[in-house]
Amino acid sequence: MPEPTITDIRQAMRVRRFPTITLWNRLEGRPRTHDFNEALKAAVRDPLWMLTKQWQMGEFKGDDAGSPVFAKIHLSTARLDAFQAGDHSTQPFNTDIPLEAQVERRTISFEREGQFIALDLRLLMGRQWLKLMQRIGNFRQEFLDRYPIALPDPSDRSNAAVCADFEAWQHVAAVAGRAMDGYQLYQHLKAGGSAHDGTTISAADHAAVNDLATRFVTWFEALYYQPAPEPDANGSDAWKPEYLEYQFAISAPDETDRPVMQAEEYYHGRLDWYNLDIDPDRATLEPAAPDSAPETIPPPTQSFIPVPLSFEGMPNTRWWTFEDSRTNFGNLSPGTKDLSKLMLMEFGLVYANDWFLFPLTLPIGTTTRIKGLAVTNVFGERTWIEAAGRGADEDWQRWNLYTMAISGTEDLQADMRFVLLPTVPKIQESDPIEDVLLIRDEMANMVWGIETRVPLPHGRSRPGHEAAIDLARFYDRLLNATPAPEPPPAAAPVRYTVMSNKVPENWIPFIPVQVPGDNRQIQLQRSALPRIVARNPASMVEKIRPRTALLGEGRAVNAAYFLHEEEVPRAGIRVMQTFQRTRWHNGSVTTWLGIRKQTGRGEGFSNLRFDYLA
Repeated sequence: MPEPTITDIRQAMRVRRFPTITLWNRLEGRPRTHDFNEALKAAVRDPLWMLTKQWQMGEFKGDDAGSPVFAKIHLSTARLDAFQAGDHSTQPFNTDIPLEAQVERRTISFEREGQFIALDLRLLMGRQWLKLMQRIGNFRQEFLDRYPIALPDPSDRSNAAVCADFEAWQHVAAVAGRAMDGYQLYQHLKAGGSAHDGTTISAADHAAVNDLATRFVTWFEALYYQPAPEPDANGSDAWKPEYLEYQFAISAPDETDRPVMQAEEYYHGRLDWYNLDIDPDRATLEPAAPDSAPETIPPPTQSFIPVPLSFEGMPNTRWWTFEDSRTNFGNLSPGTKDLSKLMLMEFGLVYANDWFLFPLTLPIGTTTRIKGLAVTNVFGERTWIEAAGRGADEDWQRWNLYTMAISGTEDLQADMRFVLLPTVPKIQESDPIEDVLLIRDEMANMVWGIETRVPLPHGRSRPGHEAAIDLARFYDRLLNATPAPEPPPAAAPVRYTVMSNKVPENWIPFIPVQVPGDNRQIQLQRSALPRIVARNPASMVEKIRPRTALLGEGRAVNAAYFLHEEEVPRAGIRVMQTFQRTRWHNGSVTTWLGIRKQTGRGEGFSNLRFDYLA
């Protein structure tokens, strides 16, 4: 259909003859000439409008302040000289290894409940010693006979940890009588013995063998960084099992005092300044060698030229300059509690060119206090800059970064010291060797420690429920070899059950007990369930023991294990023990056994019941 021709547009609009022309219309620019150069200039024809717009945006409100061009800073630096792990004796601070290794290191277990474990490390140590002995002579068989790996007897209940798992039994059977147990030699050497004891090595080679033994001990202790044993404590271990956290303290001699910086709740795996607090109750942390004078660093005064700070998405200071779209602040959707996002947006959108940066190189393992900062601007004016976080430490309006808080609630002056810890940015972590989940069971009114992953004798780990099933089957096969006694005749119409026996063996109970000297506070004590096996006589009933070092605290010395009740919330706690490996700035590699703690998965139900009718 051809479009109608409108001869008189005014008459057509007045009578609304074609109403569509009033609804769909478009204004188009119609250039007077064919030259577009003038249109593309975008010339401003109204300068008064631009001036009023600048007045509206506050661009005429300026301060006659100049930009900084020169600055001087005066520092006071001191090196860390003392380290204390938990309640153990104070040791000199060691900067040759990362601080994480000093704090997190744990002793590697080679025995548990009278049964050997960590067979892979035992074989590694044996191969290393036989390799060293090749330069003396062929004494392989003598060392195999003196430090053997015995083949466990499957009919002996004490060998259940090895014989219950098929893979572990295969590994032990494959090397029994064919490989050397190097850890037995290591124990013999640490006890004061000699490597040539009980062998036919000639007296002329004893000195050379002793040198090899020293190299062997040094090699193993450098391979795995472990706590040094002490006569009155379990080494210099900073792990506090009653809190499920690491605790340590460090100190550095200052010009006026020796502040003690302590970490009471470290378990994150990332160690930095925010894990430390100033302890006002401890005036000093004396080093292990008080006769040695601490290393002092002269207070330097550095001069520098401030550089404007720039960042991605920073608003451009020129009015008609558009920023790139690599940083989209409009894509941020902070909630009512996301203060960090709101602060980031305010910093990026409001404070664009108000920040200046200068490099300040500090040695690691030191504490630094900025004693003064003088800034000179382009007009020659000098300004004395003070710290923004100065004042009372308990002032709720005080806020700053990279400084430590003071423990307690006393109204003390804020400590503006900055500590640069000798830590590493990245650590390689193995799969969990031990994994324990602590949960609350409100039906049974207790806490359970679930061993979700347990170490096996051959050096590998396995899920705890699978290892528990295999162990229960081993005892069932061992005890069911004898005929079962006849059950007594059932004279009652109902059956009364004293306790249910459906709790898995990898569930270790923690029962509430009173704190000594207190009638209201309670703590959790590790307990044990009986191992209930069919056809098992009452005289052979034994307690189920934990198979992890995390829950087996104190078992080596037959001591009880107490856990603070508030350390296990309703969400539960997950504790893992893994191998850590990192490289230090001098190129050396450090490997240690450490612990991590995370939030659990909530409450659980163990199916433990008492006094019920079945």
